[in-house]
Parts: sequence; structure tokens; C-alpha cells
Amino acid sequence: MAEQVDATALDEVVTFTSDLIRIDTTNRGGGDCRERPAAEYAAARLADAGIEPTLLERTRGRTNVVARVEGTDPSAGALLLHGHLDVVPAAAGDWSVHPFSGEIRDGVVWGRGAVDMKNMDAMILAVVRGWARQGVRPRRDVVIAFTADEEASAEDGSGFLADEHPALFEGCTEGVSESGAFTFHDGDGRQIYPIAAGERGTAWLKLTARGRAGHGSKVNRDNAVTRLAAAIARIGAHEWPLRLTPTVRAALTELAALYGIETDLGDVDALLEKLGPAAALVEPTLRNSANPTMLNAGYKINVIPGEAVAHVDGRYLPGGEEEFRATLDWLTGPDVDWEFHHREVALEAPVDSATFAGMRAAVEEFAPEGHVVPFCMSGGTDAKQFSRLGITGYGFTPLRLPDGYDYAAMFHGVDERVPVEALHFGVRVLDRFLRTA
Repeated sequence: MAEQVDATALDEVVTFTSDLIRIDTTNRGGGDCRERPAAEYAAARLADAGIEPTLLERTRGRTNVVARVEGTDPSAGALLLHGHLDVVPAAAGDWSVHPFSGEIRDGVVWGRGAVDMKNMDAMILAVVRGWARQGVRPRRDVVIAFTADEEASAEDGSGFLADEHPALFEGCTEGVSESGAFTFHDGDGRQIYPIAAGERGTAWLKLTARGRAGHGSKVNRDNAVTRLAAAIARIGAHEWPLRLTPTVRAALTELAALYGIETDLGDVDALLEKLGPAAALVEPTLRNSANPTMLNAGYKINVIPGEAVAHVDGRYLPGGEEEFRATLDWLTGPDVDWEFHHREVALEAPVDSATFAGMRAAVEEFAPEGHVVPFCMSGGTDAKQFSRLGITGYGFTPLRLPDGYDYAAMFHGVDERVPVEALHFGVRVLDRFLRTA
């Protein structure tokens, strides 16, 4: 197919990525973030293209942007295209460049959000502005949502939009967003493009142990710290059983075919060993998980506290929440209580849908040497909140990346950056997919 993206769109995606990075939207949690300047930036660029944006806030300064591009087929279900505006914190002293400089150096855009996920926000803006210049309309209505608060609870972002403004997403049946269609180099010359068709559920937990407060010099069989420590040790050492979801089964089947390996799902460990580095695409989503992350107890060394608290980052597979709950009850035991600090559903999307086929075709057109496979994300995205509206979510932020570029390390890592050529690839692929979706 002939080039459909104009040179202006290729220039704009780089400019927009850099500009958005320079707008510091650090989300420290607990409401400590202000996305409004980035939201206003995105809204202005939509308005310039004749696309009417709506700005919405649950909390002052925590701004979301929603807009709709009308398609040519009113009978087709609308497609949601969403990206978040907030980013995780970055310590400038640890970086090679300032994390909010948006510096473009040697063909690379540097800064917090370059991959997670102001790059996708910029791609969306570049694509729809290109359509406006060319007089193009997609087949389906495309609803655009730039959200706040994804890096925390999403209560001020996609959760607020789904709960309080569902009419803005009327007709949306599917959605696409972050963490998919990037180049995975397997170390043996193959280039794999995983497209996300599932997410593990989020189970952030608060554990509380209670005991008898007392003097640190006395024997105390009801020590809350001891009880909590024992529970945390059990959780950290627990080996969760293997559970194959439909998306992971599909991923293993397609990877095995790519490598010419007999698909033996009865011995997944042996299959993973044969897949080599590509096993990393499925290994994190073969099981539920629970990782202790925070501990808080006591206020003086010679005082045994009456309470001790810990937090655990738990994730459960689609269909695995009941097992997760029962296992946590067993691991914490009778002396430690646990509750959800934050919980969101696990997701599963069909890999045999027309939408997945369209994403596959778009990637293969611009990366004919690549091999598209489905995968399940180990973490979560705003697709969880939008699923409340019956919207099926996929992870599709196309990037063609050079060998040696550690994509996974860019998420929440130091020296986050994205190649200019990867952004150009992303605009071309996203444009191709959206025109025909």
C-alpha cells in the first residue's frame, strides 16, 4: 500500500512527544499530580484539527480529554483509542539527561513518558490531525480519550470517565492502548511483535497483624511484627501453580510454530526452555503472583508494637481471582488480616477477532520481517476501567525498535527514551490500522 501518512504527521509525532514530556505530569499517588497542562496541550491540537475536545475533571487539575471522530459506517461499533497523560516519578540525578527535558539527541527522544506513554498520545494526535489535513474519515467512529491518574488508582481518570460519563463512549465495542506491537528481538535474528490480548488482574493488598504491645526486653508470644514477618515470608516463598489462559495458550502455540517446535502444553517448562529469550513474553503470565513491597511497624526499638502493616502487589490471571483469594487466606493464616488496597479485574480479549487481524495486518505491512503473536500483559492499563462499559481491550502501541533496545526496562526505568524512527513506524502502523479497523 502506498504511503498514506504525510511528512507533517511524521514531524508532529516527534514534536508532540517531546513537548508532552516537558510538561511534568508526575503522579506520586495520593492525588499528588496535575495533568491539566498536558490535557490542555492535547485538546488544543485536537481543536486545531477541527475535532471538538471535552475536558473533564473529578478533582481540580486532574484533567481528562475525550473527543470523537465520526466514521463512515454508522452501523459499525466505535473504537476507543486511549492513552494516559500522567507519568511515574523520576529522580533527575539518576538520569543521563533531565527526565523532563524532552531532549532529542542522535535520533532519540529522551524523558519520562517517552514510552509510558506520551509517545502513544503523540501518535494519536499526529494521526487524527493527518486525517483532517487529508479529508480522511475512518470506517468506525474513533473515540479518543487522554486520561489522568493511570499510574495510581485511575479514580480521577478512566474510572471517573467510565462511571460518570459513559455516554461519551456510546457504541464503543473495543479499545486499543499501551504495551503491544513493539519489536522483541529474540537474539537469534527473529523479530517478534507481541500484541496484548489480556491483562492480569490487579490485587494491591494491605496486611495487618495485631498483637500485644509491650517492652522490648520481655518475652512476647503475641508479637505483631513476628506474625506479620512470618506471613510475608510465606507469601514471598509461595510457588503459584501453572494456569494457562486462552491468550497464553495462543501465544505458546504461535511461538512454538514460529520456532518449529512441537506444541506440548503438558510440559510448559520444557517448551519455554526451547523458546529461549522469547519465553519472556509468556513467563510472567503463567501464574498468579504476590510480591511483598512495603513494611511498616513500630516506633521505638525497645517497644513491641501492637500492630504491624505490610503491602503486597498481587496479580491474578483471568479466571484466577477465586484461587488468589483462597491462597492469600491460607498464606496469611489466622493471625494476619488482609484486604484489597486496590483491586481491578483481569481481562481477556479474543485473538481471532477482526480487530486483532487488523492490527496484525498493519504491523506486517510495515514490518514484513516481523512475526506477530498474541500475549497477555503481566500488569494492567486503563482498559480495566473501560471494560466496565463492555469495551474489549487490546494493547497496541506500535514501535519498531533496534536490537539491544530494552523496551521493558523503559517502563518506570532510568533514561527512558524512544527512537524517532520508532515513532514514525508507530504513526504509519496506527494510521493503517485505524483507517480500516
